[in-house]
Amino acid sequence: MTEPPSGAAPPATAELANGETLDLRELAEEVCRRYSAEFPDEHERYGDAGQAWCVHDNQYLIHWAVVEAKGFGGFERQLAWLADVLEAREFPLDRLARDLEIAASVMDSDCRRHPTLSEILADGARLIRSR
Repeated sequence: MTEPPSGAAPPATAELANGETLDLRELAEEVCRRYSAEFPDEHERYGDAGQAWCVHDNQYLIHWAVVEAKGFGGFERQLAWLADVLEAREFPLDRLARDLEIAASVMDSDCRRHPTLSEILADGARLIRSR
């Protein structure tokens, strides 16, 4: 069974260029709620720790998208690193791509004034699918 996340906690908030603060945990939980509804088999494979990892990883993914949107770059590099880690753990990368699509959708529905974040996450999904 999968162990829950340990070590450094993911960022809880991220400040956008306009000064608005996003609650990354709240956004990540919504991504994971939608993801779990689409892939209920994951609970059987990963147990309760799978949900904790989903929230953990999505907090980072959204944070990296914010950093990218602010002009600091690095999203593709961070995403490639995460994909390598997940692939080594035999996590299906098509599901990572779908997770990014769901995250983009959440950003569309919850942060309509920030379409750049949705675009960055959707581009990440395309990048993963092209691997």
